[in-house]
Amino acid sequence: MRCPLQKERIAHLNDQHRQYIPMTETVLTQTVSHLKVEQLVELIEKVRLFNTFDEDNDPWGEHDFGAVEIQGETYYWKIDYYDSTYQYHSPDPSDPNVTKRVLTIMHKSEY
Repeated sequence: MRCPLQKERIAHLNDQHRQYIPMTETVLTQTVSHLKVEQLVELIEKVRLFNTFDEDNDPWGEHDFGAVEIQGETYYWKIDYYDSTYQYHSPDPSDPNVTKRVLTIMHKSEY
């Protein structure tokens, strides 16, 4: 279990990662990668600006998951924490020196 300060730090790091998508590790699923450019731009912008975290979509307070809608379709995004080799979970997601974050954006049918 993480202490409140760790959760707050993780949420801050996740927000930063999500807000700077072009410069971060980001994975687009097959459905998302086949969107028209205009749709992809709109989707990425909604993910970047997402800030409606609540108990239902953020029960751990880490800002690591969200859902957005474009043109009547729902898309999810999530952030996973890996060690520096991307082989295992991070030993401490609140420490950017030992954590590689990966943001995945997917259509709801791919979850």
